[in-house]
Amino acid sequence: MKNFYITTAIPYVNAAPHIGFAMEAIQADAIARFKKQRGFEVRFQTGTDEHGVKIQKLADELGKNPKEIVDANAKKFENLREALDLTFDDFIQTSDQKKHWGGAQKMWQKLVAAGKLEKRKYKGMYCAGCEEFKSEKDLTEGRCPNHPNLKLEEVEEENWFFRLSDYSAQIQKLLESREVEILPHFRAKEFLNVVKEGLHDVSFSRSSETLKWGIPVPDDSTQTMYVWCDALTNYISALDYGSTALTTSENESAEFKKWWLDSEKVHVIGKDIVRFHAGIWLGMLLAAELPLPDKIYIHGFITSEGQKMSKSSGNVVDPIEFSQEWGSDALRYYLLSEIPNGKDGDFSKARFEEIYNSALANGLGNLVSRVVAMTLKIKNAKFKMQNSEKIGEREVAKMWEKIESAMSSGFDFRSVLAAISVLVEFANKFVTEKKPWELKDSEKVETLSALLEILRQISIALTPFLPTTAERIASSLGVSLEGDFEKLKKWGSAKEFKLSKTGILFPKR
Repeated sequence: MKNFYITTAIPYVNAAPHIGFAMEAIQADAIARFKKQRGFEVRFQTGTDEHGVKIQKLADELGKNPKEIVDANAKKFENLREALDLTFDDFIQTSDQKKHWGGAQKMWQKLVAAGKLEKRKYKGMYCAGCEEFKSEKDLTEGRCPNHPNLKLEEVEEENWFFRLSDYSAQIQKLLESREVEILPHFRAKEFLNVVKEGLHDVSFSRSSETLKWGIPVPDDSTQTMYVWCDALTNYISALDYGSTALTTSENESAEFKKWWLDSEKVHVIGKDIVRFHAGIWLGMLLAAELPLPDKIYIHGFITSEGQKMSKSSGNVVDPIEFSQEWGSDALRYYLLSEIPNGKDGDFSKARFEEIYNSALANGLGNLVSRVVAMTLKIKNAKFKMQNSEKIGEREVAKMWEKIESAMSSGFDFRSVLAAISVLVEFANKFVTEKKPWELKDSEKVETLSALLEILRQISIALTPFLPTTAERIASSLGVSLEGDFEKLKKWGSAKEFKLSKTGILFPKR
């Protein structure tokens, strides 16, 4: 069995989960379920980034311990598991001293041993929103493009710097050869233009007087780790890299060996942190002589009603509220099918309702309810596939071909759900035109058996993307979604359908 390790980025805990991260988590979950369905042993990880000046300032203002604040906020992200029907295996908090700090400090020591950390005096413009120093070319009219309302601070300190510039040529080669593959590929072209100009050295620490809330730099009590060696190392510290019980590279944990040394590795991230993952993180791993991720999948931003989301505009979309009102699968469907692959997209309530009613209520939901209802009206009949029944077999084969192509070429969820929708439309059209209820009993049973098989195939295809809906369809058919994938999706492999009533999958709104 092959191992597959997938992670989301770890969002900063100074605000509640937003719809953009909800999409990222759903995308990672869909990939994890897709791989698991195909026989991979999967580990899916998420978590929260919890150190930094912003949390420290907030704690000082509230008169609280920073740990109280991050634990309370982290719980909001962890609650996405139930709200969005996620299957993550681990949730890491970077303030967890037992689980995370040892790995970050071990990585720091690896960088020191490689001669890639050096202490320098530095003066520059610092964006508190990005927790990053900015150069002139990073700015738009003197402001950070990601946080235009925040005034940049001029900071002069002596910090430890990571010599990322030493790895520009090597990282360029890795990305051009796709040894580390950035998906979709147009995102790779964008970042390669940055790499070709030369990557810059990165500040890896702040004065411990300025930043008290963070991981202490090994062997330098005057400094605290600043973002990168702390946050990025979460992908391996969660695998017990740097565990206090394991002190040598020859004695790495079984988890680390399995999931980082012997696994296909995919990071799912937003477009605003590409250079941290495809630049800084790759440089760190190269310096530490550790394996690199295989793929970095990048999604775009989500606007709300055509505008950038902000509390002041009152257009922030709460993914938990939407999930509670409409159901997790409805939200998953919109985010996976409506947002272009790797590009920006919009979240509109009117468009959400339109998609819900057309694709889910009138499309998929209507197909399931009418086929099951027709079948239940026929008493004492056995519904099973016969070799002569070919209705929809060719269309099902086309659907699977498109799904496998879309996922293997770049996790194109939109194309996957479009392929499933084509089969739903075919079946609905067939029912409307052929009117099975008017056929003779023998023909009726054969025709409905084929339609039930189409529904079974749809439920298998939907499993990674709309898991609750897939299970409800399978349950109404009396079939299982478990087992060897290739045998499961074989046309007609269900021995018999044992129908039962099911509630309305997607009530019209």
